Amino acid sequence: MTVRTTPPKSRVSLDRSIERMRKQLAEFAPFLGRGKQTCSLEEFDLEAERLIEDLLGQASDLLHAYEYAELGEAAGLVNMTDEAPEGTGMDSDRQSLLQRGRVLESCVAKLEARRSAEPKRAKVGPTLTGPQVAEHMSLEIRNVSQDTSLREAGQQMQQWKLGSLLVTDRQSYVGYITDSILAREVVAKGLDPNTTVVKTCMRTPVVAIEGDRPIIDAVRMMKEQATRHLAVTQDGAIIGVISVSNVLRYYSGVV
Repeated sequence: MTVRTTPPKSRVSLDRSIERMRKQLAEFAPFLGRGKQTCSLEEFDLEAERLIEDLLGQASDLLHAYEYAELGEAAGLVNMTDEAPEGTGMDSDRQSLLQRGRVLESCVAKLEARRSAEPKRAKVGPTLTGPQVAEHMSLEIRNVSQDTSLREAGQQMQQWKLGSLLVTDRQSYVGYITDSILAREVVAKGLDPNTTVVKTCMRTPVVAIEGDRPIIDAVRMMKEQATRHLAVTQDGAIIGVISVSNVLRYYSGVV
């Protein structure tokens, strides 16, 4: 059984949004002669429009401003055919690019202003920094019934290329089972995977972490609980799963 969930936008951190917009701005530099271009201007414009709409909304003035900046380039070409005054014409292409850059910079500034305006949370312990667990978790939650045979559970892990499955009693999550548990119980104890059910080997309770915690906390919890998989929760409800592979993928990108 597959449960597909989508976390609400309110949970997505402004830090992540600012990071995405800054990355888009950095990728714009080659069009101003500061590096090698990795895509066409048309492709960049489409991605920039999608990003602005996603982070600031379809009705954002800055989205309209970016679209207007794109039109500036076309308008310059029209002026050239209408005997534009000396000093305009070809320079309009450059002006259009500069205007695009100014709009993207304004997008970053607007997001940073939103972050500054957020109410400050009361400090409980050390300040949390870095990317949040929810930003790097898997949204697809795979699970099996506690009455499923170990063989079937192993086959599902192989089919979905996963190292763990949450276990349900048809009403709620009651534990989890991993490939290493299967190997230990079946091989070491000589259990029959065809007749032994998951609930005899599953680990309880579900080891979970809140989605707004930093990734480093997930690493520490995995080490403390001797597990490679954590359920991710929001307000007590499971919204995803984060594993060692998710964490490694994040850190490899940082390096």
